[in-house]
Amino acid sequence: MTSSPLGPRSTAIGGLTVTVDPGSAVPPYEQLRVQLIDAVAARAMVAGAKLPTVRGLAEALGIAPNTVARSYRELERDAVIETRGRAGTYIAASGDATQRQAQDAAAVFATRIRQLRIDPADALELVRAALMVD
Repeated sequence: MTSSPLGPRSTAIGGLTVTVDPGSAVPPYEQLRVQLIDAVAARAMVAGAKLPTVRGLAEALGIAPNTVARSYRELERDAVIETRGRAGTYIAASGDATQRQAQDAAAVFATRIRQLRIDPADALELVRAALMVD
């Protein structure tokens, strides 16, 4: 994270760096909203990617939690993201119901892998082996 008392603040979300400039004529919630939409459109953020909590992202960017919450509400309204209750906020699945089901299955798998403390690279090898068709 980079910061300046009056200048732009940036933080990483997965492989994406988001920046909010409080001195910009564009409101901070809109800056965040547009960057996430652009990242999804460019496939820099993929379906199922988990987003930071409202409070966590607000703190990282030095903005009010209500500002992040507004961005998230508008993104959810536009089906760019989805909130799964206490499980968090994720980039929404695009496409048909089978894509959604696959995303849900992957999320359950990822949660279980983390619980088991399995290395992600090892988990991916397990999935590759399970998907192999002779």
